[in-house]
Amino acid sequence: MTVVVLVVSLDSLKHKIKSTEALTTAGVSTEASSLKCTLQSTSRLPAFSMDGDFIIGGVFSIHYKLHIVVYNYTSKPEPLRCGGSLIARELRFSRSMIFAIEEINNSTELLPGIKLGYRIYDSCASVPMAVDVAFQLSNGQDPVFYKGSNCSQSGVVLAAVGDSASTPSISISRIIGPFNIPLVSYFSTCACLSDKKQFPSFFRTIPSDQFQADALAKMVKHFGWTWIGAVRSDSDYGNNGMASFLDAAQREGICVEYSEALSWSDPYSKIQRVADIIRRSTALVVVAFIASADMRVLLEELALDPPPPRQWIGSEGWITDPNYLRFSFGAGAIGIGIQQSVIPGLRNFLLDLSPTEVAASSLLTEFWEDAFNCSFLKDADPHKNPCDGTEDIKQLKNPYTETSQLRNTNMVYKAVYAITHAIHNAVCWKTNLTTQCDKHFKMESKQVLSELKMVNFSRNGYPVSFDANGDPVAFYELVNWKKSESGVIELVTVGYYDASLPKGQEFHINRNITWVDGSTNVPVSVCTESCPPGTRKVLQKGKPICCYDCIPCPEGEISNTTDSPDCFPCPSEFWPNAERDACFSKPVEFLSFDEVLAIILATFSVIGACLAIITAIIFFHHRTTPIVRANNSELSFLLLFSLTFCFLCSLTFIGAPSEWSCMLRHTAFGITFVLCISCVLGKTVVVLMAFKATLPGSNVMKWFGPPQQRLTVIFFTFIQVLICIVWLVLSPPFPMKNLTTYKEKIILECALGSAVGFWAVLGYIGLLAVFCFVLAVLARKLPDNFNEAKLITFSMLIFCAVWITFIPAYVSSPGKFTVAVEIFAILASSFGLTLCIFAPKCFIILFQPEKNSKKYLMNKN
Repeated sequence: MTVVVLVVSLDSLKHKIKSTEALTTAGVSTEASSLKCTLQSTSRLPAFSMDGDFIIGGVFSIHYKLHIVVYNYTSKPEPLRCGGSLIARELRFSRSMIFAIEEINNSTELLPGIKLGYRIYDSCASVPMAVDVAFQLSNGQDPVFYKGSNCSQSGVVLAAVGDSASTPSISISRIIGPFNIPLVSYFSTCACLSDKKQFPSFFRTIPSDQFQADALAKMVKHFGWTWIGAVRSDSDYGNNGMASFLDAAQREGICVEYSEALSWSDPYSKIQRVADIIRRSTALVVVAFIASADMRVLLEELALDPPPPRQWIGSEGWITDPNYLRFSFGAGAIGIGIQQSVIPGLRNFLLDLSPTEVAASSLLTEFWEDAFNCSFLKDADPHKNPCDGTEDIKQLKNPYTETSQLRNTNMVYKAVYAITHAIHNAVCWKTNLTTQCDKHFKMESKQVLSELKMVNFSRNGYPVSFDANGDPVAFYELVNWKKSESGVIELVTVGYYDASLPKGQEFHINRNITWVDGSTNVPVSVCTESCPPGTRKVLQKGKPICCYDCIPCPEGEISNTTDSPDCFPCPSEFWPNAERDACFSKPVEFLSFDEVLAIILATFSVIGACLAIITAIIFFHHRTTPIVRANNSELSFLLLFSLTFCFLCSLTFIGAPSEWSCMLRHTAFGITFVLCISCVLGKTVVVLMAFKATLPGSNVMKWFGPPQQRLTVIFFTFIQVLICIVWLVLSPPFPMKNLTTYKEKIILECALGSAVGFWAVLGYIGLLAVFCFVLAVLARKLPDNFNEAKLITFSMLIFCAVWITFIPAYVSSPGKFTVAVEIFAILASSFGLTLCIFAPKCFIILFQPEKNSKKYLMNKN
């Protein structure tokens, strides 16, 4: 009902202004008009007031609630009035404004010759009263503006300081904003008030909650907390501030287990529910973006059944309030607060209250009676002693007298000085060495608004200026609730946050922080412990991103950072270590000379070569004997020569492959073996033709004499040489790193280049071997005491068996064993030829010389 009446009053003002504009437009003088403006509601008296040349308004939440009135709609409603207890800290704020104005009035630097007045109202921390006060600031105090007065400014304040809470400030600013009356708040931090489209005349000396939210999020991130709880005031301050914090926290990768809102006026059951959520939560850290009054009811509820240790992170709304240091479970709390300041003379002014001065003000009377539990009225309360003037306010321990940590009080002080500088810039000017001001200047609030945007000064060492949104530069102190040796919790400044510094350098901590339970170690508050390097994060279904499982990286992949979301493979020539947190070079594997297997194979290779050389020496020494001369001794020596190279060529397969060794090992192997098989083939043909030549009339031996045998060996060998040349020219073997056979190591091997060339070389050797084997089988039963065809048959049988088994073994053997299989095949076939063909002959030469005769060889019996 009362609000409706106030709206009518505003309509009257608007009608007044429109009428004035219409008269001016029509060329009619305002003074000549018969316009009469009448207030439609009773004028509200301010809590404190003083007349002056220019009036500054003030709005403070001195009481914490509005008196509840039940409307029956049958009689005129009572005027709004405050209820509940008086907030001593807000009284200090209002008295600080009076101190600043009196200091300015006594100053010769600001507004010399001009006296500032004030009108200070109590908003009761409620929107209805704030709206009523806003109309009062716009209307002034006179009930009627008579003809000839300037209705647009008579009794209207030029600017106002206030309010504490954001919600009342929003209501006030919406009403006085259209009249261009600036409102400079000292404690309204809602980021929504930075919107100049909605609040064009709003300024503040305290930083916006956007800066505070960013600072809190960066603080949480700085200490490594990713799993937190959040509580907020159910108001514009708490809801908007927490929304900004949650956005910033999300950008920083912080997860919120719960986010609850409460207000001191909520039912007890709701406050109890919020407290129970804090008690049962798994998050160690609780971020409280909450107003002081709301925090009080929450802490009182938690004190009934203290929760497990919780690390409290506080906003400036409550973290610096000394009244809450009595809650021992809050020890270790850390938060951001307004910078401490020093205001010379303020404490003496606050304590300079005489009983006479107190009795003259209803507000001071209420404060005095509450503080000293006495009464100025006789028989008013039998439980209270009369206030007799012996009370000593200097001994009083009360938020009103608490000036050891002036924080928000300085914001009030700076707000008053900001408005004063704006007025000074509008009505004063410098002449030579003096400053002159015109106190009769008909100044309007919009001029103060324009000047206020440009103020830039320092007071007591603290700078004051506003950006385009009406906000100051954000500077916060980091405060910590430390428990002293005596067990008392003290508020200690441990660092600061300066939003003007480059990104990443805003925080500066210059003292050790005491954490929850008195620990000096930063507490841990995470949903899941950090995943160590070598693992990756896998989110848990249905839970926030901070809750995850740590899964080891798969084979061949690593993660080298904590909490890595993915594993990544090592480069092709690298492999993870056992912990899978780093890549190291893969070991390079090849058949080296210092390995046992290579030493064994090399030993047998040298033994074989020596055996072939010894056999050649024996044959050379007994070259005139029948057993050596039989079947062409030249072929025997050439065969022994080729077998020596067959044994030695296996050495080229040992060691690190190079471009030359890869080409040499395959071509040397192919050519020497063809030379060897060609010699065996020649010997087989000689044996077979020798018996054919004994037939009557046969003249076949003239076609298989020594020259023809040499040409046959040269021809067959030349074909293999030709195949090798074509292979080397078109696509020769080359060294390569085999990265596919084994994932964890590199096989250094010789690539074939052309697989066709390799298998052509082997195929040609196999073709000659099969042909030789067939001929040897045909001649194996020819009559003779020493038929060499039998020995060739056995040697070719071994040769073919070895190389037939070589093919699957070669294809299936991995890495260096591929080379070992090839060497083994070379040595086995070489030893087979050497032993089967030459061992029986050497045995006869050395141990049975009586059989080394032509008669014995030709004996068919």
